[in-house]
Amino acid sequence: MQPEQRLSPEFASRQTYILKKCIALLYSCATSLPKLKQLHAFSVRHGVPLSDPDMGKHLIFKLVSLSAPMNYARQVFDKIPHPNIFTWGTMIRGYAESDDPSPALEMYRRLRRSSAQPDTHTYPFLLKAVAKLAVLREGEKVHCAALKDGFSSLMFVQNALLHFYGACGRAESALEVFDKMPVRDLVAWNSMINMYAANGMPNEALTLYGRMGLDNAKPDGFTLVSLLTACSDLGALALGRRAHVYMMKVGLDKNLHAVNALVVHYTKCGNITEAKQVFHEMEERSVVSWTSLIVGLAVNGFGEEALELFREMEQRRLVPTEITFVGVLYACSHCGMVDQGSAYFDKMSKEYGIVPKIEHYGCMVDLMGRAGLVQKAYDYILNMPIQPNAVIWRTLLGACSLSGKHLEIGEIARDQLRKLDPKHCGDYVLLSNLYAAEKRWSDVHNVRRAMMKEGIKKVPGHSLVELGNRVHEFVMGDVSHAQTEAIYAMLSEMTRLLRLEGYAPRTSSVLADIEEEEKETALTYHSEKIAIAFVLINTPPRTPIRITKNLRVCGDCHLAIKLLSKIFERDIVVRDVSRFHHFRDGACSCKDYW
Repeated sequence: MQPEQRLSPEFASRQTYILKKCIALLYSCATSLPKLKQLHAFSVRHGVPLSDPDMGKHLIFKLVSLSAPMNYARQVFDKIPHPNIFTWGTMIRGYAESDDPSPALEMYRRLRRSSAQPDTHTYPFLLKAVAKLAVLREGEKVHCAALKDGFSSLMFVQNALLHFYGACGRAESALEVFDKMPVRDLVAWNSMINMYAANGMPNEALTLYGRMGLDNAKPDGFTLVSLLTACSDLGALALGRRAHVYMMKVGLDKNLHAVNALVVHYTKCGNITEAKQVFHEMEERSVVSWTSLIVGLAVNGFGEEALELFREMEQRRLVPTEITFVGVLYACSHCGMVDQGSAYFDKMSKEYGIVPKIEHYGCMVDLMGRAGLVQKAYDYILNMPIQPNAVIWRTLLGACSLSGKHLEIGEIARDQLRKLDPKHCGDYVLLSNLYAAEKRWSDVHNVRRAMMKEGIKKVPGHSLVELGNRVHEFVMGDVSHAQTEAIYAMLSEMTRLLRLEGYAPRTSSVLADIEEEEKETALTYHSEKIAIAFVLINTPPRTPIRITKNLRVCGDCHLAIKLLSKIFERDIVVRDVSRFHHFRDGACSCKDYW
């Protein structure tokens, strides 16, 4: 073809027709990557140049819309001599939504060096990329650039900033952006509530939910999931029930994600009856629904029921996930079913092709450790096909501390933890307890001195209890509450009645080198006992008591609460860091195995 032919009006008109036809076909026929590649080849064969900016723009947009591999889009992009801002933005979006969002930052830097200028779509997708990468400094630079370019007041940009700061755990920065927003849509409220719930700030999540109501914003399924997560973390059963009522009122009880969160909420509040009721009333159940109840039953101490539900799930030919098996193994661990746990571990890979992850190996170590098979657990760790992490070694150290034996293995576990997670205060406490059980007080003092030297503080124990739409927090020896005088009077009455039942303080639970009388006094003022006294003076007889504790319940409190459930004829549910304890009529659901 001669040059003059290419420049002829007829040729130019034909090329324009072909280009328009190819672009039209992109949106009407290119419904898959193979078809899109065929159309791309068709356009090249018919004279559309690889560097054509219009074809490239639409082709890249379609590739990104189909979630095609970004290397293909990149090859097309690199052929375009002067891409416009739409094409730059599409590439940034594609990377932001891909498994590897890091090239989005590179694209943005190239954009800044080009003649193109960012527009309203540039920053939301760029912030999405930095949120996935959780690179705080880069995100802060993007925030500054959005301010300079005049886009920081746009709602889409503000919402992306909320998501970014939330992903990086920067609650204060997110709140600053949120409070400056003149108009907040539901996305903004959901981002903030979810950020608080996901970052261990449930009280803040509930407070913001209250503000949301005052702002006349209507919650949706995402809001309810975050709200129920916050209620679950606090053990706020009544607040979760109110959310349940709202869900039924507005029809969100058909939202699968919200109802699954409701099942989790009830199990985390120790209310298995309502969790099972919600589960059985669901019109549709996903594997997540089954898994949620299986895990919930397991952590509440109903291991046999959890395994029975798992068998029913299998009979319905639902395929369990790796998380389902974590729940199954957890059930076996907390019920002392060592052989069954080993069988399910084998079944996971042999029947379902699930490659065991570190969490599953951790369950097996926990299973053996709780059963007192500490040496076997240690040998198991040494023969694991994957490198044990800090959680595995901490589980072993916890098993040593729980048994009060195997000091040598405990010290080995602690040495490993020094390499993997040297600043974790719980490891020092576990080793200190192990030394205390052996009455090696000089070693106990050495451990505590090491903590002070490293600036590591022991996490103080606290107990949470919900009453009157409020969550009350108590610590050991707490005298900060407005009802302190009445609470301590009830504590004295509880101690008197306990002794009439034959209770004798288990001073072995106080792992400190102090006099017996001091140990007995210390046990009296543990936070869970203060919380129980508070509920007893503020609720009618027979009202159930529900407590959430951030540490493991000690042996003395466990014994005392069993007797208190009988003395006061109350169901008492205590959720500690390890599991649930359902106390009724002088017995506990854990059968003293925890």
